[in-house]
Amino acid sequence: MARYGSTPFSFPEFRGATRRLVLVNLCAYFVLLLLGLALPLQTGAVAGALSFVPGAFLHGGIWQPITYSLVHPSLIGTLFELLSLWFLAGFLEGTHPPGWVLGLYFVSLLGTVAAATAIYVCSATLGFSALQVPLYGCAGGIFGLLVAIGALYGDMEFLLFFIIGIKARYLVAIYALISIAMLFGEQKMYAFAQLGGAVAGLLWVHFAPRRGLSLPTATFSEPWYGFRNKYYRWKRRRTARKFEVYMRKQGRTVRFDGNGRPIHDDPEDKSRWN
Repeated sequence: MARYGSTPFSFPEFRGATRRLVLVNLCAYFVLLLLGLALPLQTGAVAGALSFVPGAFLHGGIWQPITYSLVHPSLIGTLFELLSLWFLAGFLEGTHPPGWVLGLYFVSLLGTVAAATAIYVCSATLGFSALQVPLYGCAGGIFGLLVAIGALYGDMEFLLFFIIGIKARYLVAIYALISIAMLFGEQKMYAFAQLGGAVAGLLWVHFAPRRGLSLPTATFSEPWYGFRNKYYRWKRRRTARKFEVYMRKQGRTVRFDGNGRPIHDDPEDKSRWN
C-alpha cells in the first residue's frame, strides 16, 4: 500500500475508470462462479477457452486477448488483484484523466499477450522448449499500473506487506527481478508475459497523449459534427427550394439565400426565419 497524505492505509476514491475496471472484473468472477454451480462439468472448458493460450490464439482464438483478463478462478487471487487494481488505478486517476488510466491498463494487458505470443513463436522457430501456460487474470494490467507509478512517482513510499516501507521504484525493480528470475524456470512464458505488460505500461507513460483513450473521441468529434451540420444545411436548402415552388403556385414570389434563409426585398422588414 502506498503511504501518502494523512491516511496511509486508506484506499483512493472509488470512482470513474477505477470503479468501471473493478466492477467489470468482479462481475466476470461471479458469472464464472454461477456458471460453475449450474454447469460444473463445462466451467473448466469455458474458462480455458476464455484464457489466453498463444497456440489457440494463433489458430483462431482471436477473442482471447480481450477475455483472458476477466477469468478469475480463485477467490484469494481475485481479491488481491481487485484490491491492487482499486488502489493503483485509483491513485493514478487522482492525477490523470480516466481515459489515460484505461489506456494504460488495456495497453498493459495487450503487451502481456504480445510478449507471450512472441516467446511462443520464437520457441517454435528456434527449437527450444517454452511450456504454454494459460494466461488469465489482470496481473499484466496491474503490473503496468505499478510500473507507471514507479516511473512517475518513484520516490513515493509503499508499505510492503503493510509493514516495510519501500519506495515505488524499488518495489517495481523487485517485481521485475522476480519475473526475470522466473524466466529460468518452467513458467518462462508467464514471466516473459508479465515483463511485456510492464514494458507496454512504461511505453504508454512516455508516449501516450495526455487524455489517453479520450483523445480519439475528441479527434473525430469535430469532423462528425461538421458533417452533421452540412447535412442539416443541405436539408434546409432543399426545403427552401420546395417552398419557393409552392409559393409560385400560390402566385407569390419568395427568395432564399444559399443557406436557406429568406431574402427580404423590403429593407424595413425586420422579420427573420430561422
